[in-house]
Amino acid sequence: MRKLIILAVTMCALTARAQSGSNVIDEVIWVVGDEAIYKSEVENARIDAQLQGQRFESDPYCYIPENLAIQKLFIHQAAADSIEVSDSEVLQRVDAVIERYIQVFGSREKLEEYVEKPLAQFREQQFDITKNQLMVSKVQQSLVENIKVSPAQVRNYFKNVPEDSVPFIPTAYEVQIMTRSPQITQEEIDRVKGELRNFTERVNSGSANFSTLAVMYSEDKLSAVQGGELGYMSRGDLVPEFANAAFNLTDTKTISKIVESEYGFHIIQLIDKRGDKVNVRHILLTPKPSDEAIDNCVNFLDSVSDAIRRGEYTFEECVLRLSDDKDTRNNYGNMMYKDPETWETTAKIQMVNLPTEVARKVSSMQIGELSAPFLMKNKQGKEVVAVVKLKNRINGHRATMKDDYQALRDVLVDKLSTEKIEKWIKDKQQSTYIHINEGWQNCEFKYPGWVKD
Repeated sequence: MRKLIILAVTMCALTARAQSGSNVIDEVIWVVGDEAIYKSEVENARIDAQLQGQRFESDPYCYIPENLAIQKLFIHQAAADSIEVSDSEVLQRVDAVIERYIQVFGSREKLEEYVEKPLAQFREQQFDITKNQLMVSKVQQSLVENIKVSPAQVRNYFKNVPEDSVPFIPTAYEVQIMTRSPQITQEEIDRVKGELRNFTERVNSGSANFSTLAVMYSEDKLSAVQGGELGYMSRGDLVPEFANAAFNLTDTKTISKIVESEYGFHIIQLIDKRGDKVNVRHILLTPKPSDEAIDNCVNFLDSVSDAIRRGEYTFEECVLRLSDDKDTRNNYGNMMYKDPETWETTAKIQMVNLPTEVARKVSSMQIGELSAPFLMKNKQGKEVVAVVKLKNRINGHRATMKDDYQALRDVLVDKLSTEKIEKWIKDKQQSTYIHINEGWQNCEFKYPGWVKD
């Protein structure tokens, strides 16, 4: 009876897809529980993997369906446990991924040509893929969150592994930074505001489309490729000044007054409101400092650096008194890196994770040395002049309990987590209805339990 119900569900889904206007009827290749896996899903996942430069461990037409099937198991568990991810979290990741793809291909048009679909459609596809990935990640985290190990367990585990299995810790740097923002003239601010007022007039008169102007002129590159659209955001997702203006909009035909934030100046147009979230598009312009203002800033920091080298002040004292960088000023200038996967924060930063301009300077510096002042962009995309001090360099080495306990602990926790997740998958295979079409079964699956007698 259960098989008949699932067959009816999948046939209805197939009919719906055939009637949706597509010239090709999709094909169900796997059924996992109540969920169908379509051939089109496999193709979409294959293209996405190619875009990311992923190499498959085996035949992609075996590897991908199995991974989609595993994903279905986790997503079903997410629904059972009421685990959700926010649309704003998904959209932020999608926009970052698409921006990276556009940079790789060189233009939006070349990306569309490669994926053989409009960017809006590709973005919608990426939204579904990314949302599923985040759901899977959250379920996995819930499964392993209680795994704990003691220093004794870590020590005993690494006593018995070959030396080449002990993790290698890449060279890391401890860096202090002091920044100054070149003065922006009122004339430059007026110029930027004038451009934004001109954009507003063009949209209101019907001579231009807001989204087109955003693509052409907005300096928020992530949203610009989407016509300035940010996706559904809560107040907490936005800087306060921007959030106040966005949530005060009530008419989709009205453009906000010019809004100033730490990123620059914006105009905002409402797209939709949904509960406590708002979807808007915006255009960002950032005033640029003059060459004279930059030179003044360079000369000032050059003088400060000379005073530090003469021993008149410490670097830390000057950071507290003079630095504009709010992220590091109260931390004596120490730069920090937050791992996007583990969310752990460290002052020991690998070269690849330093801002490009900082990495260029640090690569040739001695410990304790101050750089010459240089121009860089801060996290808000604004030009600042900076001086960095190389506080320490930790050369690459095999991890030790004394210096790298956290790295060793993470290896053991990862091993135990992987074992627990693999056991969970095998148990779910046994208790879940699974059907694989002929032609898709002749595979060496990582988990043999998919094909049942």
